[in-house]
Amino acid sequence: TEIYTLSLHDALPIYGYKKHHVTDNEGLVLGVVTTAANVNEITNLEEVLESADLPENITIKADKGYQSKKNEDLLKTLKFKNHILKKAKRNKPLTKREKKFNKMIGQTRYKVERTFGSIKRWFSGATARYRGLEKMHTQNLMEAMCYNLYRAPGIVMSNSVKNT
Repeated sequence: TEIYTLSLHDALPIYGYKKHHVTDNEGLVLGVVTTAANVNEITNLEEVLESADLPENITIKADKGYQSKKNEDLLKTLKFKNHILKKAKRNKPLTKREKKFNKMIGQTRYKVERTFGSIKRWFSGATARYRGLEKMHTQNLMEAMCYNLYRAPGIVMSNSVKNT
């Protein structure tokens, strides 16, 4: 089963934008959504998933910012496996099982965090160069495309070595 990870990044707080990425299990960016910083990620999971053409019956791993009953139902409706990080609620800490679940997911979620870190380091991705949601979305798309072009040859080579 292929695993797709989505994550948000508040990398652009100066002008008030968030970028949300959908990546595959190699860390390549498949979809980008840019929102205003005051938009809660719980409300836009469907838009983020629609930004990438994802097949059914895949595992979706996501930040705990996406955790809600509505999003759990959405993933069931779209026939995705739910691996959204569990989040503690007021006066209700995480159980041992939920902590173990979060730790297990965290072992593979590093790939999307590596994506954000690399975009930030290589392309100054934490800097908002424009004002306006459309312009910022274009900047985020260009950074994602450049990241994919930069990483693709290494991924192709590592996969070809594994297959021989």
